[in-house]
Amino acid sequence: MKAPQAPQAPQASHASQAALDESITAWALAARAGDADAVERFVRALHRDVLRYVSHLCADPQAVDDLAQDTFLRALGSLHRFEGRSSARSWLLSIARRAVIDSYRYAATRPRLSDVPDWQLAAERAQPRDLPGFDDGVVLLDLLASLPAERREAFVLTQLAGLPYAEAAEASDCPVGTVRSRVARARATLVDLLEEEPAGEPAPLAA
Repeated sequence: MKAPQAPQAPQASHASQAALDESITAWALAARAGDADAVERFVRALHRDVLRYVSHLCADPQAVDDLAQDTFLRALGSLHRFEGRSSARSWLLSIARRAVIDSYRYAATRPRLSDVPDWQLAAERAQPRDLPGFDDGVVLLDLLASLPAERREAFVLTQLAGLPYAEAAEASDCPVGTVRSRVARARATLVDLLEEEPAGEPAPLAA
């Protein structure tokens, strides 16, 4: 079996990504004004990004769909406060992040009956199937699983969701320089793992 290639940057150009984000932001603003069709377009455009992002943050694959739904409910309930100063994508992903954090806080107050399943099960469902150099994205998921959570989040936001670094920093509530550093370290680690373990399981990485 041919060894997978190093992770590539998103295929869409920055210009086309920016144009798409402008359209999504325009739909969000129209939805704020009561346009039902814009609400549907806004949700449809970002549903996969929310699922993918939440699945990489959440430890419980059974909770991913509920968290995504919670994210959109929160967003639609907060549209009256959205003014388009940032892209609707980064605004929505920051809401998704808070939804996951709130779910952890709630779970911490509840008795834990058993260990939760691996987050990869949910991530595989939300992962695109056309990543170049990877068989159905499974190899990439295995490699991402070996990264510390903060580096994995930065990589997912910028390299899979396609957010600019500034917006990824806003979504993850940290400085732009921190996001750049985390992405650079994540990419270097992924390349090293591909070179060292071309035919086997990726080696575990200490946080």
